Amino acid sequence: MEAKKGSLKSTIAVSLTNYLDAGSIVAGASGLTLWQNYLGLTETNLGWLNAISANCFGAALGAIIGGFLADKYGRKTIYTYNMLVYMVGVLVIMLSTSFAMLLLGFLITGISVGAGVPASWTYISENSEINNRGRNIGISQFAWGVGPAIILILGMLVAPEGLLGDSVRQLAIFFHGESDPAALAVFGNRLIFGTLFIVAFIAWNLQRKLNESEDWEEARKSAVKQPSVFSSFGALFTNKVNVRTLIFLVTIYVTWNFVAGVMGMFQPHIFETAGGLTNAQANMLPAIQWLIIVVVTYFGFAMLVDKVNQRWLYFIGSSIGIVAWGILVFVGINNLSALWTFTILWGVHAGVGVQAFYALWASELFPAKYRAAAQGVMFFIVRGAAAIWSLVFTGIYEHSGFEASGYIMIGWLVVALLVGTIWAPKTQGKSLKQITEERYGKDF
Repeated sequence: MEAKKGSLKSTIAVSLTNYLDAGSIVAGASGLTLWQNYLGLTETNLGWLNAISANCFGAALGAIIGGFLADKYGRKTIYTYNMLVYMVGVLVIMLSTSFAMLLLGFLITGISVGAGVPASWTYISENSEINNRGRNIGISQFAWGVGPAIILILGMLVAPEGLLGDSVRQLAIFFHGESDPAALAVFGNRLIFGTLFIVAFIAWNLQRKLNESEDWEEARKSAVKQPSVFSSFGALFTNKVNVRTLIFLVTIYVTWNFVAGVMGMFQPHIFETAGGLTNAQANMLPAIQWLIIVVVTYFGFAMLVDKVNQRWLYFIGSSIGIVAWGILVFVGINNLSALWTFTILWGVHAGVGVQAFYALWASELFPAKYRAAAQGVMFFIVRGAAAIWSLVFTGIYEHSGFEASGYIMIGWLVVALLVGTIWAPKTQGKSLKQITEERYGKDF
């Protein structure tokens, strides 16, 4: 079973889930102001859109449902239907003419994203050769970086003041006969979600043809009966090895997400208000940052993680993130050189840091019978906590300023570095079956 072949093809097909996850978050964020102007939304309305989106509670809800379903009914079951749900959500967003429709579209898309992520990381790990498991997880993370990079570039092109802005307005007039400037302006964002619809359709066609995971099939046949959702949930929290693993992985991922989640939603805003950049500059730097993340994820993580000491690679990657924020805080966010240095260093960190290692370790450290369920629980906890923290952060930033916020960010990153480096698991070069036997015993 471990002499798997052709895992790269299935990895690429499944990795499209990560592209659609990150792509939907960035597409939503990039068009919030346009939708606000078009529908007359309040700041509270925008807060609700973020809260139930793929960035927060929508994905959290989908993850805990999808994770348990993937363990009970198989990884392929998720891939057969989940992209159809995603396409429905995106279509609702594209056709939205009211806040209720937009909110519903964000919720459906978020649930679909959450359901797909645990199954995708699990499937990739279970269908990888021993010495290529890290590489394949790295490729899935590469797709996670490509999504925002492409969406940001498209957003810049189709924005009302972008290179294709006039063409987009003419297209909107042709299809809808619109004359309202706000309605014409939001049409570009509808087109961006349209590209996600097309990619989701391609992903659905590729993923529904995948074979079922052999690890899941073996676990299903060896069990007396398939565990219920509730018994799987109970097993996660009654086994001491599971509890220790959950605490370890949630700690490194949630502390890192407290920083990355805030950046994903508020980075341009912070660059404008605290750094004094123009809107164009504040959006250009994150776009460049995502391009760096894409390159470093492939060459710095995917191509190296199976060949070098993973503990040291994690330590180096996490340290770079701390240095990046240290420069931003201690040199000054209103210093243009500091902003550029931060942009480059955080891009390097995000490409080879906590996100990629979490995806790898979370798919290795649990038995096949509830491997996806465990990831679903953790994803639920992390995305939910990050949503709450984003509300707390805005209060700190508003009342105490950037410097105080920056110190807290550095603190979160230090926790992730220490916990991940000290307790990094020794799974490199081992099959998933061997890892399970070492951690749980041969009869588990």
